[in-house]
Amino acid sequence: MGFRCGIVGLPNVGKSTLFNALTETQAAQAANYPFCTIEPNVGQVSVPDPRLDKIAAIGGSAKIIPTQLAFVDIAGLVKGASKGEGLGNQFLGNIREVDAIVHVLRCFEDDDIQHVSNKVDPIADAEVVETELMLSDLESLEKRVPAAAKKATAGDKEAKLTASVLGQALELLREGKPARLTEPKDDEEARIFRQAQLLTAKPVLYVCNVAEEDAANGNDLSAKVFEKAAAEGAQAVVVSAAIEAELVGMEPEERSEYLAELGLEETGLARVIRAGYDLLGLQTFFTVGPKEARAWTFPKGAKAPQAAGEIHSDFERGFIRAETMAFDDYVALGGEHGAREAGKLRQEGKEYLVQDGDIMLFKFNV
Repeated sequence: MGFRCGIVGLPNVGKSTLFNALTETQAAQAANYPFCTIEPNVGQVSVPDPRLDKIAAIGGSAKIIPTQLAFVDIAGLVKGASKGEGLGNQFLGNIREVDAIVHVLRCFEDDDIQHVSNKVDPIADAEVVETELMLSDLESLEKRVPAAAKKATAGDKEAKLTASVLGQALELLREGKPARLTEPKDDEEARIFRQAQLLTAKPVLYVCNVAEEDAANGNDLSAKVFEKAAAEGAQAVVVSAAIEAELVGMEPEERSEYLAELGLEETGLARVIRAGYDLLGLQTFFTVGPKEARAWTFPKGAKAPQAAGEIHSDFERGFIRAETMAFDDYVALGGEHGAREAGKLRQEGKEYLVQDGDIMLFKFNV
């Protein structure tokens, strides 16, 4: 299952520095946490998860394979993008192809780095990108909603639902609010809303790029971004792209010492990656054995056969049952044998809702 987070931002906000640090840091890490470039502007990065190292040590695994996310460096936004200005059509097309938007905002003052509008105002910057996405959605829905309403009057049930759900989104956009604030009443409405592929329906993570001295606690500018995120159902994290660039190429011990000096427990990039993972509504289950310990991504609410399908479609098609242990039980009881002896290894069927941190072995027959 591939998930892509698109990194956007105006010029000179630190977007490219962040992307380069994200990809170079992953490339510089040990083989346990691999990085690979899929395209010139796409980086596949590992999701940090200390649980994986623990179960690998207990299981005596030769290899550790983390779960991953793709980050896409999306360039080319100018005001008027929704009307095709600059690389507008390409920019909007690239946004349409990602699952979530990581919006980098400048929250630092630096006279040596000119701001595109000659003032540091992250809220105004966010609104430039947001406005272009809203205008694109607005133009689309102003055609689609009346067409669906017309079909609905002829008794088309699907069209009636479409007109209702997308009508809600249209009203929000006219009020200057993103379509993601639409609240579908049931699974059918949620399906129609997803299929509309609205740009402002995509979940958003605001990354507040701050100066080094503000990396631990943020500043007044980042506090405003956090307020904005809370008001619109988005998320925000604080990062210093300058620090992340410094960390590239450091040995793990050296990196830990440097972070400790700055009052930081982990890198900002680790927070960005994990927040992106959470933003997409993803969770992790594990498989462990002598050859490898591996993390697998699954959407929250998935049942056991769906999770099995993340490993191979045959596992889902021929699913019989899953042997399951909770992460805490596996660690506390010293692995599979201890969990089995203590009655903590469960046999679960097709209706089992997989939990984050489950350690699983699937039985199947094709």
